Amino acid sequence: MTSNACAGPGFQLDAAPLLSRSTVDRREQLRDVPDGGAELWAKGRVVLVDSRGRTPIDVDAGLVTHPTADFGERPAPGAVLLGVESGTSYWALRSSHDGAQEGWRDLRSGGALLNDTDAGLFTTAVGLLSWHDHARYCAVCGAATTQVRAGWARRCTGCDREEYPRTDPAVICLVHDGADHVLLARQPTWPPGRYSVLAGFVEVGESLEACVAREVAEEVGVEVSHVRYLGSQPWPFPRSLMLGFAAIADRSAPLVPADGEIEDARWVHREEVLAALESGGKAVGGLRMPPSVSIAHRMIRGWATWQG
Repeated sequence: MTSNACAGPGFQLDAAPLLSRSTVDRREQLRDVPDGGAELWAKGRVVLVDSRGRTPIDVDAGLVTHPTADFGERPAPGAVLLGVESGTSYWALRSSHDGAQEGWRDLRSGGALLNDTDAGLFTTAVGLLSWHDHARYCAVCGAATTQVRAGWARRCTGCDREEYPRTDPAVICLVHDGADHVLLARQPTWPPGRYSVLAGFVEVGESLEACVAREVAEEVGVEVSHVRYLGSQPWPFPRSLMLGFAAIADRSAPLVPADGEIEDARWVHREEVLAALESGGKAVGGLRMPPSVSIAHRMIRGWATWQG
């Protein structure tokens, strides 16, 4: 493998990933206000998220938020501070209504409908509330934990240890031949025709570039070179950070899809990719692109439209 994060000019993401957009002030100092956040709460709005990661989204107006006054005069139990913008604080609360609700969407189906501020709020809310759901007990002594620092930490009631939200780094790599073909693959659980780029989690003691090489080799059996960074996107399903890369591989090398993980892998010409991208989510020639809310879509479109 030849690893070079600055391997010369090349294609880039065609636009910022939709879930990477965020505008609110989320400085650490905001989480340690002496009044427990009461002053911030008084001038705030609440994003409700159910246990399935859905929130009400108006197709025309975007994210639906609620006045904090609807939930009391002080921060409601379980409320987490998302940030502040133009004098308004934004908080998230877990909704108890988890059944079918008209207008409620998750990030995959609703992220593309949101502006920069709303996308950042919803993405942070989903990830932070999910962490609280799974961090109720101390990993050291097993005692119960309580929420502190406006929802950005939990403290153990037994050993007083503080724990912070976790993020799991994962690489996602667009492998191409240096010309007009890109390597795409599909998992057996995906919708018919859905193909995307390759991805996997970073292991302990591993660099990002080494992870790219290992994951591509494991999933399709080819060696890559000229690994370079493209961009990143939070992916709170439940707590990943997708780190986008590009790499080059020999198109004549045999593809060996990982048994049980990769159903099919193939080299696809740029014109086929462009046709699938312009299809509005429909399959063209048996090829369907990942949704626009994903960094994979931005990577593929960036490569397909690059005039290098």
